Amino acid sequence: MSEFKLTTVEEFEAATARLLETGAKVGADAWQIRAKNQTPHCKFGEQGICCRICAMGPCRITPKAPRGVCGCDAHGIVGRNFLKFTAGGAATHSDHGREICHTLYCAKEGGNYQVKDPEKLLRIAKEWGVETEGKDIYDLAHEMAEIGLMEYGKPFGYQRFLDRMPEGQKEKLIENEIAPRAIDREVASSLHMSHMGCSSLPEALVKQSLRCGMADGWGGSMMGTEFSDVLFGTPKPIDTEANLGVMVEENVNIVVHGHDPSLSEMICEYADSKEMIDYAKSVGAKGITVSGVCCTSNEVAMRRGVPMAGNFLQQENVVLTGACEAIVVDVQCIFPALGPLSKCFHTKFVTTSPIAQMPDSEFIRFNAETAGENAKAIVKMAIDNFKNRKPELVHIPQLKQKATVGYSVEAIVKVLDGVTNSQVDVTGTTKPLLECITSGVIRGAVAMVGCNNPKIRPDYAHIELMKKCIANDIVIIASGCSAQAAAKAGLMDKSARDLCGAGLKRVCELADIPPVLHMGSCVDISRMMILAAELAKDSGLQINQLPVVGCAPEWMSEKAVSIGNYVVGTGIDTFLGVDPYVSGSSEMCELLTEGTRKWTGAAYTVETDIEKLVDLMIERIEEKRTALGI
Repeated sequence: MSEFKLTTVEEFEAATARLLETGAKVGADAWQIRAKNQTPHCKFGEQGICCRICAMGPCRITPKAPRGVCGCDAHGIVGRNFLKFTAGGAATHSDHGREICHTLYCAKEGGNYQVKDPEKLLRIAKEWGVETEGKDIYDLAHEMAEIGLMEYGKPFGYQRFLDRMPEGQKEKLIENEIAPRAIDREVASSLHMSHMGCSSLPEALVKQSLRCGMADGWGGSMMGTEFSDVLFGTPKPIDTEANLGVMVEENVNIVVHGHDPSLSEMICEYADSKEMIDYAKSVGAKGITVSGVCCTSNEVAMRRGVPMAGNFLQQENVVLTGACEAIVVDVQCIFPALGPLSKCFHTKFVTTSPIAQMPDSEFIRFNAETAGENAKAIVKMAIDNFKNRKPELVHIPQLKQKATVGYSVEAIVKVLDGVTNSQVDVTGTTKPLLECITSGVIRGAVAMVGCNNPKIRPDYAHIELMKKCIANDIVIIASGCSAQAAAKAGLMDKSARDLCGAGLKRVCELADIPPVLHMGSCVDISRMMILAAELAKDSGLQINQLPVVGCAPEWMSEKAVSIGNYVVGTGIDTFLGVDPYVSGSSEMCELLTEGTRKWTGAAYTVETDIEKLVDLMIERIEEKRTALGI
């Protein structure tokens, strides 16, 4: 058997450099060039001390002008900006969840969308107190979709999924006014609070930032995750491959990109059909390869084994290969640059959502009722485009790694059941993992999440942090672009256990798992919250006592700030490698790095030196172990 070898960031960069040579030949732009042209970034913006929320300004805080025209100081301006940033992210993730609820409402026997996990639907219905006896599964699906949609605008009460928390935690959140009410109410309240002449008290703005983030994590995102499982199947471990080498030169290459699995699932369905494969062969291709970018990629990888071409900052690279017939996008994290870039090649850039319309794209409006015909038209368009390739521009970097993905909470529990003594132990719990932690075989866990960002050497922070954590017997659960960084490097190959400390290596061997567990897309960070809640309940602890931390070393989007706020709101210390634009206010810095502890038991740590960041995470995990006496 050949020796396992990680793919290095240097190899990623060499592959990208070769693709940029092709781009230069055809006059294509790239993020590397645009980032350079934007540097240095505005320091007022980076510190959060620029305010443009009314037309008396824009105002910026300087020693000469310590207050805006209205009299708001740096602390209020930074706080409002942080809350607006959170509201943007929570609205985005929650709209994703809303779309999935609508898709569930359209599911029917023999239709475009069907219920693939009826047991999960029944389980959630029971949890929500919905009568299931004697009901047709589709009638129940429609009822649950409607109840889910009501979570967005209900006039009273809190998010239903908060009842999944350990005893007393929901009540503490209510007491501190952090428990999320209707999802849309929290977004609207955040925009209202940050309007001119409303809140400028940092403490109030931070509390609402946590509450708005919680409406995402324990509301919109959690519904997006749970109902996607009902519709498309709950992920279980499946083998796939990652990095640009998954694209196949002899095949029609379709790349799906974005976040909503409703589109990508249908594209995969039709690309797999005999009719379309035969049609591809009739135009001279050997077949069809669908691969993915960003979270849409995570969704189809963990349910179908569809290979992952790359993460956020690799989206232009798939077009630069010259072998991409179509890049088909839904919503979020899509570069508007893909339009002009695709025009330099033969690639079709297909937008499908009224939420994400862009210049230089072909817009095929996609909805649940017409999903089949839309997907078929897109796959056919890609096949018809195969003949327009320019062979002299084709270059696919031969980099790829094996990855085992799809570790939903249900899948993790099943893996744990495999290592329990069924004669003595209770199955269906997280107790085997807890035993590994309390005995010190595993020191703790890091939930590694988030985007990549040109401000940090792409993927480097994710990969280096993961390597050091697993060498110190800390298991990684990963989602989003962070998960794809791990997969591209080879850290989701089961052979990567050779990089672990002795304890984690033994656990990986016994449970037959990689040391970095793929939990899904960005909305699936809600899975991590469910797992943390289950670990707390099974151990009789509160979530904030667990030796678990969150980390987003390369984050860049509003969604990431919303996620950070719900992870901290849940009681999990969160470590950031990019400053969240609050450094202009000492009061906001103090609140976010220490003050939130009095409400949730957790806070942020910001450290842009990656070596220091990982050491601080390990230190925090060990502090939590000491506090528990383990």
